[in-house]
Amino acid sequence: MIEKFNPPTVHEPAGYSHVTISSAGRLAHLAGQCPLDLGGAVVGAPGDHAAQTDQVIANCLAVLRAAGARPQDVVRSIVYVVSPDSAVLAEVWDRLHESALAPAFTTASTLLGVASLGYRGQLVEIDLTAALPD
Repeated sequence: MIEKFNPPTVHEPAGYSHVTISSAGRLAHLAGQCPLDLGGAVVGAPGDHAAQTDQVIANCLAVLRAAGARPQDVVRSIVYVVSPDSAVLAEVWDRLHESALAPAFTTASTLLGVASLGYRGQLVEIDLTAALPD
């Protein structure tokens, strides 16, 4: 069971929950998913946050499925976006919320603008933790 709530003593969040409590006995800690295709190449043209976000979504769905989990089972997410511009971060956040992965971001979530990520040209990465169903 996953319980999500927002205490009345803090601001109302934009689509995520301040607190996520899982009674699951097992958790899947998934490696940060990058915008790499099956061949290991970074997708999209330079600066193409949308194409990279779509590839990261596909990779997240694949590793969740391999772990026996669904987006609804995610209890924590961290989204890294290479950009100092909050409008770019908001575009990535909106794209995530329009995708099949959207339920993953209704739990405890963090969105960060960062200076760089591990692969040359990489703009987006997502780190997920899922509570495995019994």
